Amino acid sequence: MDSLIAKLDELDQRYVDIESQISDPAIACDVNKVIPLAKEQGKLRGVVEKYRKYKGLIAGIDDAKVMLDDPDIEDDFREMAQAELEELSEKKDVLLDEVKNTLVMADDAGIDSIIMEIRPGTGGDEAALFVRDLYNMYTRYADKRKWKVEVLAMNATETGGFKELIMNLKGSGVWAELGYEGGGHRVQRVPETETQGRVHTSAATVACLPEPEEVDVHIDPSDVLEHVSRAGGPGGQSVNKLNSAIKLEHVPTGITVSMRDEKSQHKNRAKAWRILRTRIYEKQQAEINKERDSARKTMIGSGDRSQRIRTYNFPQNRLTDHRIGLTLYSLDKIMVGEMESVIEALQENDKNERLKSL
Repeated sequence: MDSLIAKLDELDQRYVDIESQISDPAIACDVNKVIPLAKEQGKLRGVVEKYRKYKGLIAGIDDAKVMLDDPDIEDDFREMAQAELEELSEKKDVLLDEVKNTLVMADDAGIDSIIMEIRPGTGGDEAALFVRDLYNMYTRYADKRKWKVEVLAMNATETGGFKELIMNLKGSGVWAELGYEGGGHRVQRVPETETQGRVHTSAATVACLPEPEEVDVHIDPSDVLEHVSRAGGPGGQSVNKLNSAIKLEHVPTGITVSMRDEKSQHKNRAKAWRILRTRIYEKQQAEINKERDSARKTMIGSGDRSQRIRTYNFPQNRLTDHRIGLTLYSLDKIMVGEMESVIEALQENDKNERLKSL
């Protein structure tokens, strides 16, 4: 408890320091300084405001105890003080739980833009169709949450599936809710092309990454090689005649991004830079996380595509999330975007794991 209060006091003081810096005219007029400070202040605001309410309750409890300890206090006042003490003590416990929950989840709640990449694994055409189905599941859920969805890259197959699907989802809570989707997704069902009615097993991989802003990750332009070429594939002669395809290569990390979806070279370049920035940010964060205490193992943000996280069994209408041992017999509803039960179970488990590490 003492270490938790010390941590909250530290965050409260940091919030005060940021307020002081932002009010400094020398900083307020410098966009490169004020934007990061404002973002940090926004992340801290929720937990700091709740903690200050908590401290107010503690002060009220102390006052009530002083009154009760006074031997000369009248009975009416003593009863009032006792009632207030009981009421404030109950509120204190509830608010402390809220403070802890906000503290451990605050960083995730502050991220409102993600890049999601979905690609087929084993299974050929059926795996590509599963990518399509996952895309539909996520976008339908996003529609319910009123998030903005932007497709950055889409490589369709002749059977209606996708060889690759990269999209940006933007809105309040998007990372806190979909950040658990990174990993291997396995599907068991009778493929559309199967004539014998046999159940096949296929797979897709999902990477779900926070989209950083330019102030969050620094990339030296001289470290990035740009290759321009003609865009092949669908799009008509106007696409193929223009040098619109862009490939970016970040030399220090070896990360490459190719973009050829748009006829405009400028649009392809802008999209490629967004994806490159996200992948470099992911790599940097992964290196930072390795340096942290290994005891703090949280699922969100791992994005490990090699880890099988979930199985979708269509014949049994069953979804199983292997990380938390969750089994639901409502796959038909989940696939049309009713993901709330899955997301809430993952959030609750993640929150409990983080609270253990406080």
